[in-house]
Amino acid sequence: MACTSLGDVPASAWDAVASASTITSRRYGSTLEVVDIDSGSDPAIDSGATAGRPIVSIDIYSDVVCPWCYIGKRRFEAGLADATADGDLGVDFDIEFKPFQLDPTAAPGVAGPVFDAYAKKFGGPERAEEILGHVTRTAADDGLEFRMDRALRANTLLAHRLIWWAGRPGSPVTQDAMKERLLQAYFIDGTHVGDAAALAGCAADIGADRDDVMAFLESSDGTTEVAAELDHARDSGITAVPTYVFDDQWAVPGAQDAATFAKVLRKMADRALADASA
Repeated sequence: MACTSLGDVPASAWDAVASASTITSRRYGSTLEVVDIDSGSDPAIDSGATAGRPIVSIDIYSDVVCPWCYIGKRRFEAGLADATADGDLGVDFDIEFKPFQLDPTAAPGVAGPVFDAYAKKFGGPERAEEILGHVTRTAADDGLEFRMDRALRANTLLAHRLIWWAGRPGSPVTQDAMKERLLQAYFIDGTHVGDAAALAGCAADIGADRDDVMAFLESSDGTTEVAAELDHARDSGITAVPTYVFDDQWAVPGAQDAATFAKVLRKMADRALADASA
């Protein structure tokens, strides 16, 4: 399952059930035929590259207010752990979180109950309760305790700038830790993720200096870069998140199950090793 922009998704889309074989090519190239292969945050996500080893790049396009992005993060982490459970795959995974906004028209600095936004979009309180109940139950199956009664819908551009900042060289925190903290802030804590002070507090929780983060958010640093990444997502045909792009060629959309992620990771490792020895 994936989240699409609020302006695009029909109410019926929330009833669809994603299968483990939903592997498609967008504008990245060939489809990954993974189904036919017989083959707090996970520290493995932040594995650094080792000199001389093949590298598989993984760009994860997501939004911090997308429930399937948080669910997908847990499933991806489980798939990575499964893929490497029997030993090293011989490659390094270079994982980077990329921005996507479900509602780029949301007013900056303004927040409101997510329930109200869903009721307005999907036809009333009963439908909103059904949708939110479904994602809450699904999240629980993956070890996440969503509190959608607390969640505050907000513009996420500042949050994406902060995630971009965490991924820069010299950052005191990892990008994965920052992404995890912001997802927790929205889905569990009821934090206003469009508010600079609240975001600085989240960053401080994981070891960043609050004043440094506030200075960054109050500047224009990262604005151009994040805008370029948002444009790249749109130009690449990404209309729903999460979307996982491997080696800037193959796209895997949706919160696939852990077994499917494990198959994809093994497949990409095999490709990288084959290319390196050719």
